[in-house]
Amino acid sequence: MKLKIRPYARLITMLGDQLIKNESIALIELIKNCYDADASWVKVSFVDFEEGYQNTNKSKIIIEDDGCGMNFDILVKHWMNPGTPEKLKRKENQSYVTKKGRILQGEKGIGRFAIFKLGSDITIITRRQKSDFNGNFIDKGEDSEFVLRYNFSKYDSDFLTENHEPKELFLDDLNVNLEEITPPDHICEKPFNLAGFINTIRKPYGTRIEITNLKSEWTEKKIKKIKQDTEKLQPIFTDHTTDFNIYFVNGNNNLIFNDSYYDRLTKCFEKAVFKIDNGRYDEQSKQIYFDINGKSEILNFNSPEIKGIKKFQELFNNKQKTECGSFRFMFYIFDLNADPEFSTKNVLDKEEKTIVKNHRIYLYRDGIRVMPYGDPEDDWLGIDIARGTLSAGEYLSNDQVVGCVYISQKENPKLKDKTNREGLIEEGGALSDFVDLLNIILRYIRRKYYAQYLIGKKQKKQFKESKEKRPETILNIAKEQFKDNKSVLDFINKFEFSYKKEKQFWDDRIRKTENLAAVGLSIETASHDLMLFFKRAMDKLDMILTNLSYKNASIDLTKLQNDILSARGGFSLVESQLKSIRLLFPSTKGKTKLIDVEEIINKVESFYHKPFLDHKIYFNVSKIGLSPLKVKATDAVLLQVIINLFDNSFYWLQTIPETDRKILITLNSNEHKLIFSDSGPGVNKEEIPYIFEAFYSGKGEDGRGLGLYIARQLLDRYGYKIYLSEDSLDEILTGANFVIAF
Repeated sequence: MKLKIRPYARLITMLGDQLIKNESIALIELIKNCYDADASWVKVSFVDFEEGYQNTNKSKIIIEDDGCGMNFDILVKHWMNPGTPEKLKRKENQSYVTKKGRILQGEKGIGRFAIFKLGSDITIITRRQKSDFNGNFIDKGEDSEFVLRYNFSKYDSDFLTENHEPKELFLDDLNVNLEEITPPDHICEKPFNLAGFINTIRKPYGTRIEITNLKSEWTEKKIKKIKQDTEKLQPIFTDHTTDFNIYFVNGNNNLIFNDSYYDRLTKCFEKAVFKIDNGRYDEQSKQIYFDINGKSEILNFNSPEIKGIKKFQELFNNKQKTECGSFRFMFYIFDLNADPEFSTKNVLDKEEKTIVKNHRIYLYRDGIRVMPYGDPEDDWLGIDIARGTLSAGEYLSNDQVVGCVYISQKENPKLKDKTNREGLIEEGGALSDFVDLLNIILRYIRRKYYAQYLIGKKQKKQFKESKEKRPETILNIAKEQFKDNKSVLDFINKFEFSYKKEKQFWDDRIRKTENLAAVGLSIETASHDLMLFFKRAMDKLDMILTNLSYKNASIDLTKLQNDILSARGGFSLVESQLKSIRLLFPSTKGKTKLIDVEEIINKVESFYHKPFLDHKIYFNVSKIGLSPLKVKATDAVLLQVIINLFDNSFYWLQTIPETDRKILITLNSNEHKLIFSDSGPGVNKEEIPYIFEAFYSGKGEDGRGLGLYIARQLLDRYGYKIYLSEDSLDEILTGANFVIAF
């Protein structure tokens, strides 16, 4: 016995009213059908509503277009058959481009059920555009128009009663009336008012959908939101008013909310800190291209800057292929806290901030928006979650970035709409790859370019404050002003004395904090080998104890002695390392003395000896001058500075082939300087002004951005300088060349 699947009529409610989230998505689905039909305009009319768009029994919504329309065959074979594969077949046959060159949006054949989210009674009037013998459309309509009427208000919302009488209704129990009208009466070539003073000649083809017995309550706010959503149906960075125009009108045929976001948003773009343009991820080469404020950038999965981002390390470090496909992107990044006192270029006024915050990062497939990505309340990239749970300072905020990401059915076949039209479905790892790649791109921009911008902003502020508002300057001005008023002058002098004592206290606290931070960074590096030596010695002792525990076992005293000596050698290495580390502690720093720099380098090299061997890093020290390079400092300061340079080189050398890894240190006693050179990727020119700033790091999330900052602070106390060489005489190797001038 064979059974047939026979769905209940309530499936219409499930696929329309319940599956579609809101009226905005429902209307946009119908408007997308107009787009697929090559319409040049769509008119959405709200007719017979009371003031404030309150519903009445006569209220209706009319959606009309000048698209290619439908004839009898299309209505019967496709429109009336839910889940029709017509568009899907066209896509599979590579005929998914319309006559106007648009890419077909729908494919599931159930978007039409969105109509039942809006109302119960539907009248569709449609007339097909005429084709020539080759199947090409001509500017004429077929001889008949068709009227399709759904009278579903006689059923309850679950289709379990008809005219209040209980009845089990199946989908094929529902009757829809179809009428042919010859000659056409409604869709004819005639003058047509689109809205207000916008007139045209109505084409003799297209579709008109009239919806009555409305299900939802309407308000001005709701209609305005839907109008704004339809304005963003095509990319927000493009003025698309001539290609596909959407008009919202009231019962008097006047435009509703006759204001467009486009011009106001475009003016805001002029105040963006960064414009990221021509962005593209190429899946085949796994490269990321973009222009940032006109400067071209190319990154790939082997770029050190990308590999330093933990998200990348977790997800893509060893990944052979991504599944999302290639995509394009464009972003504008704003500073919502730009200070007009230092720069007016990037300052947004209150209205402009509101406009920017009402936009996010939109997703477009073949030029049409994927809902609801881009809505202010939608965090589809998980940025707000990351800022709240990880570190807000590491991420650009959701409301300071306005952007568009572009995908296509051809390049991104695994990125598909959910049936309810709310975002994309996960197919394999395509969606997660897509979201993660976008996050990595945004993280990179935040950690490099936006971090540089913030440092520059801070420096301008500090310079202005130090120039105009320095306490000493203010006190001197006050002294001069009140030099004849003894009581005020006494107060100013007391205040100055108190201020200097307080400043001395906090300067001392800052110095101690920097020392402790330097100690922490240095110990973290040195402790790796320390634990390794300690473990080897412990393993040797465990082996000795195991051998001694066997009863009646003969003991080879020579072997035992050698094993104990080996264990002692391990502990001796631990002791030696601890003595070097102990020099870092504030309690053992002692006074400034004359120190042989080479001895400090040898101590630090012992920390890195094994890692250098493991990673095939060649290390050498060369000397210029007859005498050793000796400087006045403390062991701790020199250790911390040299450890930081070793640590940075060790990190960056791992990003290049093993055969090219070198570190050379040149000690020049004649010029009293040290040159620390490596063969790594070097420092990007645009990053040079920032590498000694606190919390700026080119290592991605592997870096804390403190090492070079603290090194400069420590050396500065002795009048010494550290800088990145830009003099060819000091550039020993092709990578980074740091100079310490004593």
